[in-house]
Amino acid sequence: MSEQQLDPVKVGLAIAKIRQEKKLTQEVLSGLADIGRTHQSAIERGERKPTLETIWRLASALDMRPYELVKRIESEVADNDS
Repeated sequence: MSEQQLDPVKVGLAIAKIRQEKKLTQEVLSGLADIGRTHQSAIERGERKPTLETIWRLASALDMRPYELVKRIESEVADNDS
């Protein structure tokens, strides 16, 4: 079985894309998600990996269910791998 690694840069780009589609700034999204703006920025740059708790908060702030956010991230990562 091959070991797959989840690229944090691709995850961050996917989250940033969704945020931009919702026309939210990093500051607004981080406030709605109750996480620090610098933390949000680091996630979007791929410098930090979001925890399940952070995914949950971001999904809520983006008016999505957590599984929908993960599905979008998975789709974006797969599209970028192609």
